[in-house]
Amino acid sequence: MKSSFPSLASLRTFEAAGRHLSFTRAAIELHITQSAVSRQMQSLENHLGVRLFNRSPQRITLTPAGTTYLDDIRDTLSRIQQATLKLLSEEGGGMLSIATPPAFGMRWLIPRLSRFHSRNPDIMITLITRNAVFDLAAEEVDAAIHYGNFDWPNVGSVRLTGEQVVVVGSRAYLRQLSPLRSPKDIRKAVLLQHMRRPNAWRDWMTGLGVEGVNPLAGPRFEHYFMLIQAAVVGLGLALIPRIIIVEELQAGRLVAPFKTDFASHESYSLVYPNNKADDPKLRRFREWLVEEAGRSGTL
Repeated sequence: MKSSFPSLASLRTFEAAGRHLSFTRAAIELHITQSAVSRQMQSLENHLGVRLFNRSPQRITLTPAGTTYLDDIRDTLSRIQQATLKLLSEEGGGMLSIATPPAFGMRWLIPRLSRFHSRNPDIMITLITRNAVFDLAAEEVDAAIHYGNFDWPNVGSVRLTGEQVVVVGSRAYLRQLSPLRSPKDIRKAVLLQHMRRPNAWRDWMTGLGVEGVNPLAGPRFEHYFMLIQAAVVGLGLALIPRIIIVEELQAGRLVAPFKTDFASHESYSLVYPNNKADDPKLRRFREWLVEEAGRSGTL
């Protein structure tokens, strides 16, 4: 192997080609020609003295060495990209990287972001999603939205919204259960379960005095989006934070059979490393989030 490192451009092209397993799709992503990608990869292999791709007329695949190399450089290239974006945005307020659960990000946060940007045009928000609790250090994000009961150690946090949860089902499914007059009638229903909220139905039943029903029985879904769709198509009843099913309730795709919501001990909260508590960008975002959470349920 030669002593000099390969160019960043060739590594970026290799990452795209290895990710797509296609020189053509890599060329489309990078806005260059397929032949240019092929030449760059041949040049990179000659430079390294290592074959990275297996080539055939129908397809390309990574060699074992190519697979290892791709895994090793991917995180570094991502960090370079993020560092560059951060540098270019630092002239004003800078960039904030915020992690959010998918449903909360899509249904609550993104529809409101224009109000933040109009007030803080110098701060660029980058959103990433995960369904599990975020490891702030490993993810290299400035803050995250968590859903839970303030049980996150060694971080700062502020409660936002989402404690009001509601039982919902499709009109057709509710007709099958009729009459469904009180929470005790829940024993007639299939209970749709959120995999990461295994105690949700139990807490609901305990709070409303419902007995004789197994709160853990029922099909399980990893994401709230999946749980919502399962309820919409009539697979059972779901227990979901009201703030992320406003659209379904307003459109009539889902119906809440009981008149009152249940106040869960869990809610969405902004969570951040203690050493970022006084960061000016994060402070402005945190204050805006708290203000938005204090508004009514309408956008």
